[in-house]
Amino acid sequence: MVNVSSNISSDKKDNKAKLFVLDTNILLHDPHAYFNFQEHDVVIPMTVLEELDHIKDRHKDVSRDARVAIRSLETTLHDVEPEEMIEGVPLNRGELKDSSVTGHLIIMNDHHITSEISGLPGGENDNRIINAALHLQKERPKVTVVLVTKDINMRLKAKGAGLKRVEDYTTDQLIDDIEFLTKGFEQVEGDFWANVKNVETVKDGRDAKHTVDRSALENVFINEYVLDTDTDFAGRVSAISPDKAELMDLSRTRLMSRKAWGISPKNIYQAMAFNALLDPNIELVILTGPAGCGKTLLALALASALEMVIEQGIYDKVLVTRNTPEIAESIGFLPGTEEEKMAPWLAAITDSLEVLHKQDENPSSSLNYIMEKANIQFKSVNFMRGRSIQNAIVLLDECQNLTASQLKTIITRCGEGTKLVCSGNLSQIDSNYLTAVTSGLTYIVERFKDFEGSATVNLNGVVRSRLAQFAEENL
Repeated sequence: MVNVSSNISSDKKDNKAKLFVLDTNILLHDPHAYFNFQEHDVVIPMTVLEELDHIKDRHKDVSRDARVAIRSLETTLHDVEPEEMIEGVPLNRGELKDSSVTGHLIIMNDHHITSEISGLPGGENDNRIINAALHLQKERPKVTVVLVTKDINMRLKAKGAGLKRVEDYTTDQLIDDIEFLTKGFEQVEGDFWANVKNVETVKDGRDAKHTVDRSALENVFINEYVLDTDTDFAGRVSAISPDKAELMDLSRTRLMSRKAWGISPKNIYQAMAFNALLDPNIELVILTGPAGCGKTLLALALASALEMVIEQGIYDKVLVTRNTPEIAESIGFLPGTEEEKMAPWLAAITDSLEVLHKQDENPSSSLNYIMEKANIQFKSVNFMRGRSIQNAIVLLDECQNLTASQLKTIITRCGEGTKLVCSGNLSQIDSNYLTAVTSGLTYIVERFKDFEGSATVNLNGVVRSRLAQFAEENL
């Protein structure tokens, strides 16, 4: 029988004491997760270390996360005696030497758990981890044992096996419900100016900026769009102070009249997207939307990219990339160049280009000419790491399937003069471990909303065919 965490102080041996058992996917999601449980103790079963060891050598993106987790654990435990590791190592060590954290990190040899423990049968790794948590629950009845995993089915199995507390890892979750995610615009009922008491207007050519009291726009953030329902008013927040907000006057009419590469916006939401996409001072544009908006997001981004590369000459090239789980596993086995390997997953890009040039006399020739003229390059997300991208527009599609750390890796590749466009649909997540509230797309929307070089637009009211609209309403 393994005596786990016997050095927990007497004041923690009560109903408030907690012991968190971490699943492997928690350390893959956040390699430093065990630092985030405050004063509580954290148990990592030996099975988790074995899984990390197997994953670190795979030719997949997740292998990097496994190596980071292993290095983090080694930093914390590098000079610890075996007995200390079993008893529990204080967490204010290693990377948190100056922290006041008083919890303990425990490595548990779950292979030694006796067979009489009522748990799940077989030698599957998930079952072993669940059985370790059940063993701790039985051994320490005064301590609340919590299994933390992002695997929904594992949570169900653990509860069915008798584990009282099973939770998801939500430390890096910025919102509780996707309904609270910012849409990038605020719609004011009635006439916006009817609610404004004081305003100062400064004109610069055809542009006008209005400075109003913050009380009229209490919860706005930089580069958020403001609309009203009764007039032609539309503006974008260009500056914020504790008591004032500055609005760049855009007007609905001007927004709707904006074009890019022959494409005109079909509604005010697409018009706001065009405004952000065509502004070189905005380095990060995040486009989100409901089901069915994928092609619309991509067409807007591509049209804007072609306009700024070919017509305006602001950027030198267009890099197009997306995340698809199969890429990491099989792209290396496909024949041809990187662009040719990526072709099956980037068909949506070429489809959008064809739509933009379907009226041409020779669409095929136009497509080849534009791809060469705009220097459009298809890149795998896996090959973006380690690069420094200069003076380019990067179109990153399907962002809803990326974690926060993966998106951070890509965003930090963007050098001087680069504009990044992230698009995705939070209702179409393919990852086994991500939800709408834990997706990297949600994460960057919340993290970058106060950054003056970014703008977010949610494309409500996606224009669809009559057939698609009827199916959505009636099926």
